[in-house]
Amino acid sequence: MASIFSKIVAGEIPCYKVAEDERHMAFLDINPMAPGHTLVIPKQEIDYLFDMSDEDYLALELFAKRVAKALKAAMPCARVAEAVLGMEVPHAHIHLVPIQTEADMNFRNKLSLPGDDMASIAARIAAEMK
Repeated sequence: MASIFSKIVAGEIPCYKVAEDERHMAFLDINPMAPGHTLVIPKQEIDYLFDMSDEDYLALELFAKRVAKALKAAMPCARVAEAVLGMEVPHAHIHLVPIQTEADMNFRNKLSLPGDDMASIAARIAAEMK
């Protein structure tokens, strides 16, 4: 069964996309820890990040780096934190979260933002992708 992320890649489920290339996609987390919380995924469905080939893993991290730079430019924050948990969706993914302090990186605290806010945030990040 395809993961929810594979369905997003296929266009079967909508998302607030911020970046995409032929192998990767980045979109806003629908239950963010902070405005701008972005998920970066390979388009190819693979369950566990560290099962990826070295080439695919490095390409994903380089794509995530570009997204993180755009995220930091678009959202006021001290840093963009990166986390890999991989338990909630069986599809490799990286969390990029704008933070002011390490305490902001709390996966128990989730926000519910209106769709207009999500669309505006996604557009700001996407505009910074150069």
